[in-house]
This record gives sequence, C-alpha cells and structure tokens, in this order.
Amino acid sequence: MSRFDSRFASRLGYARMFRPGALTLGVFFPLESYDGPVARMDVAEQTDRAVRAERAGFAALWVRDIPLLDPAFGDAGQMYDPWVWLTHIATHTSRIALATGSTVLPLRNPIDTAKSAASLDLLSGRRLVLGAATGDRGVEFPAYGLDRDDSGGLFRTAVSTLRRLWTEDFPTVDSRYGAFRDAGVLPKPSDGGIPVLVTGHSRQSVPWIAEHADGWLMYPRPLIQQRRTTALWQKAVHDAGEPRKPFSQSLYLDLVERPDARPSAIHLGYRTGRRYLRSHLEGLRDAGVHHVVLNLKYGRRPVDEVLQELAEHVLPHFPAHEAHEAHEAAPAVSAA
Repeated sequence: MSRFDSRFASRLGYARMFRPGALTLGVFFPLESYDGPVARMDVAEQTDRAVRAERAGFAALWVRDIPLLDPAFGDAGQMYDPWVWLTHIATHTSRIALATGSTVLPLRNPIDTAKSAASLDLLSGRRLVLGAATGDRGVEFPAYGLDRDDSGGLFRTAVSTLRRLWTEDFPTVDSRYGAFRDAGVLPKPSDGGIPVLVTGHSRQSVPWIAEHADGWLMYPRPLIQQRRTTALWQKAVHDAGEPRKPFSQSLYLDLVERPDARPSAIHLGYRTGRRYLRSHLEGLRDAGVHHVVLNLKYGRRPVDEVLQELAEHVLPHFPAHEAHEAHEAAPAVSAA
C-alpha cells in the first residue's frame, strides 16, 4: 500500500507509525498508573518498559512538554525535560518512533526548538515525530513573560520558522521572537525536515493545519464524531492540494482483566476489556485514524501486566511498520 508524504518515506520514526489504511499504537510516558499529578518515574523501570514496548511492537513512545507543575491541571507527565528524556530512551532503543505530544511551541524560541529537535532526531536515527501545540496551562504564559492570547500567532510563527531553520543555511527571520540574520542553526535534519503534527486546533483553522502540518493529532471522540473529523481532515488536505497526511489521536485506557468486559467511560478514554478495545481500534482504523497513543495513567492493574496483554492480544492486529528501507537509510547511532 502506498505511503504518505514521500519526503518522510525514509524516516524511521514516521514510517513506523504511519501507512494509509492501517492503524498503529503508541504509548505515553510515564509507563505506569498513578494517583495525583506526579508519577514515580523510576528511571530503570521506565527504561526497561520502553525497551519491552519496542520489542512488543508498539510503533511509538510519546512524551509531553510540561515545563511547570500546575496543581489545578493535575498532571506533570513524565516530569523530565522531553528532549533529555527522549535522548535517554533513544540510547536504549533502536527502531521505535520517539514522539512529542506535544511540544508547546509558543513558550520556546524557535531557535532552541529547532536545535533540540534536530539533535535528537539525528542522534536517534531519524526517529523523531514532533507533535506541536499552543499550550493549555494558564500558569505557563505569565511565567515566560507571554500573553496566552498571543499563542495562536506565536504558534504560526514558530512552525514557519522551524521549517526555515531546518532547511535554509542562513535565513533572514524577523518575528516577535527576535531578528535573525547572518547566522545559521546546526545541526540540520539529514533529509530536510522533521514531521510536525498539529495538536487539536492550536488556535488555527482546519485549512491552515491541512496546509502547514504534516499530520493532525486530535483528542479522543466517540467513533461517529471522530469519523466526521477524519472526513473533514481528508477533505481539507485535498482542498489544500497537499499529499495525503495521517490522523492520530490519544486514548486513556484502563484495561481490565476480563477480556469481554464492556466499556465504561473514564477521562478521555475507556475502562474495558481487550475485546472491546480491539473492536474500537478497528472502528477507528476504518474511520481513517492511523495512530492511537495510549495513556495508562488511570489503570488499576500493574502496567507490566497490561503491556504484556496488549503485546499478546492487541498489537498483533495493529502492527508497527518495520520500514526496513528507512532503517537501512538511517544512521546507526543508538547505543541499544
């Protein structure tokens, strides 16, 4: 089956996650369930689970960009800086995609984001997929000296600036982040760019996302509603004259022991058995969803048991794409 945008066909991470007509699975760090906003994040335990997730056939490992703990928001994610943490994980893995869900672009100067992202991408063997967002935590913008009302414009500026810094040697850029001329940012991605997935609407119109993003990362919705959203996405991409682009979503999961347990709603997801989970994922695939990233925070079983059950009974139906050609083209830099 044909692939998506040919610019990314040789990229190990993107190719492992996305193929038209197929669905793959990823998982968010922390790879544990926990109460309250802060996970244990035992480094050895998390690293071991990441290695086993790659061996099991997950397509991607995801991190979140949460610079400040906001008690009102109630979740600190993986706690460690996303670039540092993914670089650590990259040294223990070799094939699995490394994804941000999502990097809060308005809070960072694009120079820093461009350099960090390109560095991780090259060191990991072209495995980075950059989920990007405007940010949804009110305490962050004042802390960075920014007005949240400006986040939409800052986001557009950051996306366009990243593209230029990754592809042009000495671009001239004048923006609210500063004046940039007679200098370049190194390193640069080896194939001209890193795929960027816009998260939610990020204060942008769907036509803008279809034209400027390399994919759309959305929140979970009831199947019938998500089907309408994917149809809207496909039409917007077509109307923009762009090549086919993937659609992804998150899903919180509490996988119960009884395989035939019916679903009940939890925050942005389901408490259910594996049979319904498989059926739901098949419905999402048929609706045009290409990747689902699972969040296990609200699980009530040991995460190792859940990962093993997913590996044995769910992942075989939604295999990651091994992308042998991309792997051969990627530099062998992993320490795994």
